[in-house]
Amino acid sequence: MSERQELRRHYRRKRRALTPAIRKLNAEAVAKHFFTSGLGLRAQTIGAYFAEDAELDLSPLIIRLLSANKRLAMPVVRDDGVMEFYRYRRHGRLVLNRYGIPEPAPGTPFVSPLSIDLLLMPLVAFDRFGVRLGMGAGFYDRFLGRIPEKLRPLLVGTAHETQRCKDPLPYEDWDIPLNGIITETGWQPLPN
Repeated sequence: MSERQELRRHYRRKRRALTPAIRKLNAEAVAKHFFTSGLGLRAQTIGAYFAEDAELDLSPLIIRLLSANKRLAMPVVRDDGVMEFYRYRRHGRLVLNRYGIPEPAPGTPFVSPLSIDLLLMPLVAFDRFGVRLGMGAGFYDRFLGRIPEKLRPLLVGTAHETQRCKDPLPYEDWDIPLNGIITETGWQPLPN
């Protein structure tokens, strides 16, 4: 097993070990920190996700973003493995994808990658340098790799603090670093 695979197993176990009550408190704290940080002030279109496998649940934040009239975009993974974003509205129709994750139903308006101002990204682990260890499929890195670097949205990892790795994570040339991380302890810009 590779180092990255072992790290994924370790940090997935750590986040799964959090009780549902702690996960809910963390989700509410992240929503609060998001707004007190000012992260969303200039962002009109925000990319988010529906949590699975004990990822940080963005539901409390999504509700507040919709109430603040922000335009939300959620990922859809096409059959060919390409990830795109589509508009999400309160009570919008969702379908389960092949991974069992809700995503906007066919016919939902497409959101151009260039119109996303801020992208909230799930992760398995992160370090102080902005390295994000994802689930391993590379959907986010490939999506971001199609956008010229200067036109990319602000990349914000969302996680439970227990997913922070004190040592530098392994990094590949195609990995795109985070601009910051938000956990239940607050917002932290990251050097990259």
